[in-house]
Amino acid sequence: MAESDTILVNRVAESELQTVALDQLVQKGSILPFDLQPFLFKGLIVKEKDFRESLKNIDWSEFKGKTLAVFCSSEAIIPMWAYMLVAIYATPFTSGIYFGRIEQVYESLLLHQISSRDWSDMEGKRVVIKGCSDDELPASAYLAIANKLQPLVQSLMYGEPCSTVPIFKRPRVV
Repeated sequence: MAESDTILVNRVAESELQTVALDQLVQKGSILPFDLQPFLFKGLIVKEKDFRESLKNIDWSEFKGKTLAVFCSSEAIIPMWAYMLVAIYATPFTSGIYFGRIEQVYESLLLHQISSRDWSDMEGKRVVIKGCSDDELPASAYLAIANKLQPLVQSLMYGEPCSTVPIFKRPRVV
């Protein structure tokens, strides 16, 4: 066979690798920030009457179907009832409301998805945890997915199917 007649075979495409893209479990763009700082009197304190009025005047429908990350960007001490009041107004419109900045809420949601998902379809499979992502993923997600999949999979790898780092391989039983 001449060199020009060589057939290229895509072994990656033919492999039985299962790829898990952690960044697809939760859409970071669906999380919106809600900073309490603009609602504070002189940026320092919550005045109940003014705070209630401000929340009442918000068009909460802008948050329809979104997840709300509620936080305060100033060093003010926020009374707990203020967070509760935000929840009362936002809950009918949002898909979820959480305390923290976007990154914290994203991490919580991602860890929840990893822990609550049924991974039994990965049992006995060779699995690659995708390494490249548009968003930086928290290390806790990689800990959680390894912990969740290790009892199930034949082998666990990190990276891309064409270039993986072996993480775990189940010993062969003789």
